[in-house]
Amino acid sequence: MRSVEEQQTIVTAAAVAPRPVRVAISEAQGLLCAEEVVTERPLPGFDQAAIDGYAVRSVDVQAAGTDLRDDDGAPVELTLPVVGEVSAGSRQPIRLQPRQAVKVDTGAPLPTLADAVLPLDRTDSGRARVKIYKPVRSGDYVRRAGDDVQPGDVAVRAGTIIGAAQVGLLAAVGRDKVLVHPRPRLSVISVGGELVDVDRTPGPGQVYDVNSYALAAAARDAGADVNRVGIASADARRLREVVEGQLIRSEIVVIAGAVGGGASEDVRDALADLGNLEVDRVAMHPGSVQGFGQLGRDEVPTFLLPSNPVSALVVFEVMVRPLIRIALGRRQPMRRVVTARTVAPITSIEDRKGFLRGQLMRDEATGEYLVQALGGAPGASSHLLATLAEANCLVLIDPEVTEVRTGDQVDVAFLAQRG
Repeated sequence: MRSVEEQQTIVTAAAVAPRPVRVAISEAQGLLCAEEVVTERPLPGFDQAAIDGYAVRSVDVQAAGTDLRDDDGAPVELTLPVVGEVSAGSRQPIRLQPRQAVKVDTGAPLPTLADAVLPLDRTDSGRARVKIYKPVRSGDYVRRAGDDVQPGDVAVRAGTIIGAAQVGLLAAVGRDKVLVHPRPRLSVISVGGELVDVDRTPGPGQVYDVNSYALAAAARDAGADVNRVGIASADARRLREVVEGQLIRSEIVVIAGAVGGGASEDVRDALADLGNLEVDRVAMHPGSVQGFGQLGRDEVPTFLLPSNPVSALVVFEVMVRPLIRIALGRRQPMRRVVTARTVAPITSIEDRKGFLRGQLMRDEATGEYLVQALGGAPGASSHLLATLAEANCLVLIDPEVTEVRTGDQVDVAFLAQRG
């Protein structure tokens, strides 16, 4: 029996990342940037107002709020004439003269000679003349050209996951396309004479095709571009044609229901001339029986997974998902692992690494992680799909451990976060 780590080494050695492609920035979200995006122009591209207010020379308003008096000693309010108005997007340049103000909107180009913007709440919002109650300093409420990014700066670095902020920055520096590591194409095929699609009513001895839907969803969650083929014919010639067609269009192929019983030999016989597929026992539970090989002219990594949906999903999580993440260019393909304290006893199978469904919680008082295993005894509950739907983690139990007591520490791998 191979160890989990040995099988993972064999699988990940077959990983091939698709060549980087240039895509529209609207399609780049979630992908890894494959280039250093160097800006050619400053951001902002011009001096602009950061808020609605009045563009002024700061030196002209320094006396605002002080005890101003005229030659006769009477109190005087500081006022400036409003000589124009500039809206965001205006292309008409305005030159500010000493002791003048120009009304500006947020994002409006700053008039020449203006070095500050007076917020409206420091004025009486006058139209022809504006009373000024508090001063501003040079540079207040002004976005200077190049404050954010200067020409020659790297806006988005190679290896960065492109999210909403990166898409916004790419748009801001005038990039409509970006070079990315594309999503690997993955095909999911189900085999089994007992299977019917979900739009049909199962007859005696038949069950719904759960695997192609569940595995396709898991592959999309991992970042793959998924083609759910659905149920393939058990006829050897037709099965070979289906798989061969997917090898042409895929970087990864997953065939569910192809290990255990006679199905394993039938599938391997049908695909024998496409490459080498090995079915092995891996020291893990659930999903100890699984297959892997490389098929077709391009040696496409191909997985044979159990028919049991829970086992198939666990094998996918442990073996297939890391391959997808490597193909995406991710430096850390494995799930995040934390240590948690058990809230109930856990049993595991001797000499196999356990990947048990669990519910991860947080102790509000101490902040430590707590975990409860879901499902019944190992081997007797691996078919219980509802408990996997409730799980938010996998509890990792070392092969030499068969009993975990309440309060013991265990490693826990995060699954997809909820909410």
